[in-house]
Amino acid sequence: MASPNVTPAILDTDRAETKPRSLNSNQETSPSSSKSINETVNGSHEYLIKGYSLAKGMGTGKYIQSDTFTVGGYEWAIYFYPDGKNPEDSSVYVSVFIALASEGTDVRALFELTLLDQSGKGKHKVHSHFDRALESGPYTLKYRGSM
Repeated sequence: MASPNVTPAILDTDRAETKPRSLNSNQETSPSSSKSINETVNGSHEYLIKGYSLAKGMGTGKYIQSDTFTVGGYEWAIYFYPDGKNPEDSSVYVSVFIALASEGTDVRALFELTLLDQSGKGKHKVHSHFDRALESGPYTLKYRGSM
């Protein structure tokens, strides 16, 4: 399950300051301040992989992709690599990514991926972030988690 918190670009300014200048005794200083409020959007998506044991062994670098889903007005997808994304995973680890499917968008997100076994008892959480501005292309894969 992925729960991205989509956050727009951040401008963090508590107060504006100017260069010091000399004042006449008749002039007064006037304080200045500004505030930026960043809205976040919470959402979730459950991606169920039926027949997981058949997917295991499909090969390193091969993935299963979720349908795209919308959170915060953006399209997202989950990529699951049953044998890992990279050769160094040696089919011992799985790799899970969240990807932005909306093109031409500058998005930052915090997300949590939770992997459950078939009994629903085993939980493995991956916490990370997504920053589209750092990557190019329609899909950006930012984090490799293991289970």
